[in-house]
Amino acid sequence: MSSGLWGYESAQDYAAGTDLTGYRVEATDGHIGKVDKHTEDVDTAHIVVDTGPWIFGREVLLPAGTISRVDAVEKTVWVNRTKDEIKNSPEFDRDQHTDNRDYRDRVDGYYTGGTAL
Repeated sequence: MSSGLWGYESAQDYAAGTDLTGYRVEATDGHIGKVDKHTEDVDTAHIVVDTGPWIFGREVLLPAGTISRVDAVEKTVWVNRTKDEIKNSPEFDRDQHTDNRDYRDRVDGYYTGGTAL
């Protein structure tokens, strides 16, 4: 992953080791759900967001580089993407996301303006 999208470097106020599970997630234009899972794995750091009824309970994977800010007191994560960008992201595959390089490349391409879905 050469885009730098898979690390928490751009997340203001993120402290390594913080468990983001259950945090509220805010896009640039409103609430999108809650963090269902997060990882700090090198070159694949990400959060999985449960969107609840907003997009019919769909889960989405957001690379850590989409996180702009974390507030541990308010238990909120802000991402630098719109609700539509997140809604139209590649479908999350719980069984393959960590092991499937092609899937991560599709997600990377989508969020960096490279290859679409």
